[in-house]
Amino acid sequence: MENKSRFPLGKLLIEKGIITPDQLAVALKRQKETGGLLGAILLESGFIDEETVFLPTIAGQLGIDFVRVKDMEIPPEVIGKIPAKFASHYKIMPVKFQDDTLTIATPQPSDVHVADEIGLIVNAKLDLVLASEKDVLEAIRRYYGVGAETIEQMMDTALPQPAAARQEVSNIEAIDSEASISKFLNQILLEACKDRATDVHIEPFEDELQIRYRVDGVLYDARVPKNIKHFQDAIISRIKILSNLNIAEKRVPQDGRFKVRVGDTDIDLRVSFLPTPYGESVVLRILNSARLFGLEELGLAGHEREILQGLLKKPHGIIFLTGPTGSGKTTTLYSCLSQINTGKRKIITIEDPIEYQLKGITQIQIQPAVGLTFASGLRSMLRHDPDVMMVGEVRDMETAEIAIQVALTGHLIFSTLHTNDAAGGVARLLDMGVEPYLITSTVECFIAQRLVRVVCPKCRQSARISDEMAREFSEEVKIDPGAVIYESQGCEACGFTGYSGRQAIYEFLVCSEEVRQLIMERSAASRIKKKAVELGMRTLRQAGWEKVKSGLTTPQEVIRVTKEE
Repeated sequence: MENKSRFPLGKLLIEKGIITPDQLAVALKRQKETGGLLGAILLESGFIDEETVFLPTIAGQLGIDFVRVKDMEIPPEVIGKIPAKFASHYKIMPVKFQDDTLTIATPQPSDVHVADEIGLIVNAKLDLVLASEKDVLEAIRRYYGVGAETIEQMMDTALPQPAAARQEVSNIEAIDSEASISKFLNQILLEACKDRATDVHIEPFEDELQIRYRVDGVLYDARVPKNIKHFQDAIISRIKILSNLNIAEKRVPQDGRFKVRVGDTDIDLRVSFLPTPYGESVVLRILNSARLFGLEELGLAGHEREILQGLLKKPHGIIFLTGPTGSGKTTTLYSCLSQINTGKRKIITIEDPIEYQLKGITQIQIQPAVGLTFASGLRSMLRHDPDVMMVGEVRDMETAEIAIQVALTGHLIFSTLHTNDAAGGVARLLDMGVEPYLITSTVECFIAQRLVRVVCPKCRQSARISDEMAREFSEEVKIDPGAVIYESQGCEACGFTGYSGRQAIYEFLVCSEEVRQLIMERSAASRIKKKAVELGMRTLRQAGWEKVKSGLTTPQEVIRVTKEE
């Protein structure tokens, strides 16, 4: 916004000692070249700060108050004074109602058209105050909910508008101006992408439709209007149309996928429907194929990276990744495949489902309904002369035996097992009925992993580890009682969670001669793990403590993800 008083903005800022004459000269020269607003140029140049300097100065010149909406708690009865569609369209936010006066925050308090329009729907005196546009838009999302104006406009019509025809890849940032289910769904997906969500959960209950985002492995409620329950069937049908699924079938689970574009990036969404008593529950997994991690980005320690690089150079054998669902096994597998995908080796994968599309790699989706299972797919893959194969998961004896036979004939195999730690992978194979000599002949390494949340760098603070936390680590880690760690209080940058992003911690059980001897003896997993630690293996908890010492995560987070050990 530009200054409306008779005093030039530049002169005013110089008189207040906020900018220097030289800075004003630079800004005026740039204004002459670009034709932009002087205030915007001063902000872009970093000469002034918007919330602490520029806007308070402008508010003083206009004779009005400046407010920070993000620091305010606004009662529901105040929010109800202005409809969502009106607040969103004019970028205004009601903040207080007192003595028959409604106080409205706006980035454009001098726009008489806005004041006139508000006066038509509000039976009260108006007091316009200045606020930053970013602050106002965030408040609209916080108090009205994502897509509230879209839902409100659709509620004004007799029926929800029909979903648009299916498009291959739509840009969800180019949201239509008209209210529709398509627009609302785009707003939900765009919000999820901006919040770094990996999943969107749409869950129907008797009297509400709940939407939640999974961010850094933890579910958070999305801020959405309560009346979206009226459009539950339309939202679900829209997702089915995009996924090319049967919209009439609501009694059995369905799976599909579709693509959207956010800016210049294509986002792949994997969709799963599950029937419940109150309608179909939907989970959309957000996959960004442009964000595949390199080995250097996985969080591997130096010696761990050396071990993995050595394993990737093996001409044959099996490398198993172990861990529960959501521990990042697939991401690590894809990073390994990308590393060796140089065009000199034939790589084939068989997966359920295919998470990311990798150029130069042949990928197969299993289809049990037509007889394409991991085991049958593995047999067929051999006829395509592969050098490297990836099996999404070894679930049964048949798949395990075939994978072992393939490794014995000179192929490098990557796969996963659902176990709590690396040594548990040995026990899992033995429980399936695999003979010990086959395990020792083929398996090169069991790698267990977990994902720990990274402390937000903007609000982290140093602290001392508590006695309770120290005792939790004491069995595997020697801790100095005065050790300095980092904790976070939560801030706007991390959504007040205290964490931003995740990193993996690893446990590498390399099948050395000593370990192979214990496998041949069918030793318990605990004994194998103990021997591996004696030989230098770093456990998950020890790897987690290294992340704590380096200030990347907290002791509580490491305990949380390694508790089952």
